Amino acid sequence: MRRTVDIAPGVRLWSEARGPADAPPLLLIMGAATSALGWPEEFVDALAARHRVIRYDHRDTGRSTRAYESRPYRVADLAEDALGVLDAHGAARAHVVGLSLGGLLTQLLLADHPERLLSATLLGTCALSEHPLTGPDGTETAAADLPGIDPRVLEMWACPAPDHGPEAELDRRVAHWRLLSGDELPFHAEELRERERRDIEHAGRHDVTTAHGRADASGLLRTAELARNTVPTLVVEATAEPVFPPPHARHLAQVIAGARLVVMPGIGHALPRECMPPLADAILEHTGACFFPSPAPNPGPQAPDGLKISPSGA
Repeated sequence: MRRTVDIAPGVRLWSEARGPADAPPLLLIMGAATSALGWPEEFVDALAARHRVIRYDHRDTGRSTRAYESRPYRVADLAEDALGVLDAHGAARAHVVGLSLGGLLTQLLLADHPERLLSATLLGTCALSEHPLTGPDGTETAAADLPGIDPRVLEMWACPAPDHGPEAELDRRVAHWRLLSGDELPFHAEELRERERRDIEHAGRHDVTTAHGRADASGLLRTAELARNTVPTLVVEATAEPVFPPPHARHLAQVIAGARLVVMPGIGHALPRECMPPLADAILEHTGACFFPSPAPNPGPQAPDGLKISPSGA
């Protein structure tokens, strides 16, 4: 089921719900400058086996309103958009999965609207907290001193994206995903090219938006609120992550009270075919545990084959 959501005067978002209407809702929040189609179909289908999965195009992506030039907004406003999408789909509470910028927005929901979340899963993002990272030996690393973005990614982001037509734009997007995918798993260029071609067809345009990078990012820190978190939270650590490399995920799992960490070897800042089954399994195990808690002491979710789960701060 697809529907548009009037989120603000003159601003409309495209959204889609998939899966049984009576299943627990699960909201997918994508990263910056990426539409809902950034979530691979196989991944959405896997989650929709147990959930009513809702995904949507951010402002300035896909079929949603290109709003920034006439109505500048804050990054925090994008978190409120997520609540508007849930309202439009009749979801008072939902499991939320956020990737990259979507992970930042999910943290804002954890901090500011915990009553709307059944659980949270965070991928490829950094903590909205000033607490230091504590290592296994008790040493501390200031949040500001955690490793930065891979210089190759920064170099590409610094280059303008001239419009030389759809095929050239597809070339650029594939090269971008190659960098974001890291160096540990095979890169499936033609598969990514077809995914991006579908995204261009979905949007009806191929130009690049820079709106999310220009949106006001002030006032995002939620150090105290995340330290008081009570929403079941799963943090995914991708070992080949080039944007928020390890130990960012471990830091995130420390600063969010009660969070657990799952380590997924080989994954970067993308969702390759190799990661989809174990990632979907880990998320479904996490969301399922929130609905069916064990009456006995629970050491935490058990990892699918090839994954490791450790408690926050381990």
